[in-house]
Amino acid sequence: MLANQSSFDPDVQDESGWTPLMIAVSVPESEDVIKVLLKAGADINEKNNGGQTALHFVASKKNIETAKLLLEHKASTRVKDRRGLYPLHRAAAAGSAPLCLLLLRKLSPTNPQDFEGYTPLHHAVAEGHGDTAVALLKEGADATIENADGVRALDLAPDKDVRTYILRGAEREGVELEGQ
Repeated sequence: MLANQSSFDPDVQDESGWTPLMIAVSVPESEDVIKVLLKAGADINEKNNGGQTALHFVASKKNIETAKLLLEHKASTRVKDRRGLYPLHRAAAAGSAPLCLLLLRKLSPTNPQDFEGYTPLHHAVAEGHGDTAVALLKEGADATIENADGVRALDLAPDKDVRTYILRGAEREGVELEGQ
């Protein structure tokens, strides 16, 4: 209904900088609304006050179908927010290996560090997402990168079982990990 009005602005922002597209991608089963907003010319890479784009929110929600839709409309995988997080950091922290792989195929940097020095691999390991960590390692994630506190990703594993799972998974995938 709003899209049919001549004065409809698909990029209007609330006091936090959220656009209708950001809200729509954060709500389950809103693909029709997202398509209307994109057709109306919504800026797919618009940032809110925290520097996040719609793709950041989709990555946190692990919604691969919506991510594909945004990427088809030229959403950038290379936008970092005010904390230095790329959508890949968020997908890794949420534990979505398929979404991480999609973002990497769409030219996301593999080893970007946020402002605390965490890479996507750090986030995946710290949250206990072994499958996601192994997928990132297979795609070239560097396990030797240290965060701002001098800690490597595998040292953030919540317990010995998660660490062992990642090490065995990496070995199974032919990934060599130095000094781990």
